[in-house]
Amino acid sequence: MRFLNNDELLLVEGGFNITGSMLTSIVRGISTVLEAGRSFGSSIRRIYTGNLCGF
Repeated sequence: MRFLNNDELLLVEGGFNITGSMLTSIVRGISTVLEAGRSFGSSIRRIYTGNLCGF
């Protein structure tokens, strides 16, 4: 391993890569939130209109 001095450290450039797995996890997270919202809204609507299944 090579140690860098202060001048060399200033020249180091970093980056940020968006990988396929990162995109997939973001899309799945958004989909999960949207589906939970749909289910919650549907249950509120069914309770409000009285369209509930009997026991």
